[in-house]
Amino acid sequence: MIQKTVEKLMKMISDIDGIVSGDHPGQGAIDVKNAGYDSAALNMCVVLTPKEIENIGKQRTSADKERRIYVQDDPHALSEAVRPVIRSLKDAGLEIPIALTPHLQEGTKQTTLNEYVTLLAEESIRICGEEKIPYLIVKPLFAGIAYGEEWEINKPYFLRLGRLAREKGVRLLLENQCKGVNGHMVRGILSDPAVARMWLEELNAQEDVFGFCLDAGVCNLNGQDMNEIIKVLGKRIEAVIIRGNDGHVNNSLLPFTSTTTRGTDATGWIGLVRGLRELCYDGLIVFDMADTAAAFPPLLRPEILKVGRKVLEYFKWQINLENMLKQYPAIVLFGAGNMCRNYLKNYGEKYPPLFTCDNNSKRWGTSLDGLMIRSPEELRNIPGNVCIMICNIYYRDIEKQLRDMGLQNPIEFFNDEYLPQISMNRVKGLV
Repeated sequence: MIQKTVEKLMKMISDIDGIVSGDHPGQGAIDVKNAGYDSAALNMCVVLTPKEIENIGKQRTSADKERRIYVQDDPHALSEAVRPVIRSLKDAGLEIPIALTPHLQEGTKQTTLNEYVTLLAEESIRICGEEKIPYLIVKPLFAGIAYGEEWEINKPYFLRLGRLAREKGVRLLLENQCKGVNGHMVRGILSDPAVARMWLEELNAQEDVFGFCLDAGVCNLNGQDMNEIIKVLGKRIEAVIIRGNDGHVNNSLLPFTSTTTRGTDATGWIGLVRGLRELCYDGLIVFDMADTAAAFPPLLRPEILKVGRKVLEYFKWQINLENMLKQYPAIVLFGAGNMCRNYLKNYGEKYPPLFTCDNNSKRWGTSLDGLMIRSPEELRNIPGNVCIMICNIYYRDIEKQLRDMGLQNPIEFFNDEYLPQISMNRVKGLV
């Protein structure tokens, strides 16, 4: 059911970090494909990690020199290092719509590394141009840059990259950042959406190749409401990275696994879903659960990737809720409880249902907030193109009931976890 709806919306993309090895990429690429993904994000950190970048100029062992670390000696060698990864992804039947440049570790203060990072970014653009990868996420320069000088340093940096990106047909996505201060994560460059919007407007006035990538994990570390960020940036957001964390450590976890003591997820997904739903978002979604995937043994990793795929489908279903409502000429609800009330409060005027059904015969012929409650048998009389929207948490059980009745109407699930408004007029004992 969820699968049927979500394919009408944005592209789902698996980040390969934690899954695909830079040395032996074939198996990880196959695992991603077998998990149900059609697209992968080329995260170039798999061939050149942040830690390896920081070791530039330092003495290395002969064993190190035999590995891919030779990219440290020549940033132009990045292309040669990443080719086997690209080939493995494509051989597995995966599209590559977006890539991520190698980057520095948080807290790095070596200003001498900024030029090296610039050369890596330029080489990344060339790779994307040659491989027809349309989007590239590029982090801003931050090493050794004093507070208040971020724009002054990054403007010429991004314009330099922008000229090359325009030539190669690549669109550059800036990304919100966090930084570590005294053991705590705080807001970094481009975390303020108004500042990010200003940067994009200024850069696009000269090189119109810039968009924005919203990293949900960074927003959580920064303690920000993603809904408010989305309202400010709007359609400038062209990619979203979905990853969970506990709000303290900058890692990439499978959503809904980093829970608080009360059993709720530590990441503020409600703001993300509300904002993207209102925006009718149709851009890219990059799913990053690198640390969760890397923690699993190789033999179990394919299974956790499949779970991750289902989680991402769930997000797409939630984001796509209003788009789904638009596609049907008429809707009938099933369920006359609190979830039905929340449907009416949020969408009742815009997408008014014909009536609702309920299995409780005592309620037939009565109304709920002005909506008539009828027997499920009444569904046999509605046209075949009318959607039956299940407003009850027992989705699969009710769907089976409707199919056992022989109904061929489209059936959808409604969910009130991420609605803009929640009805406070709840009825005790109703679902």
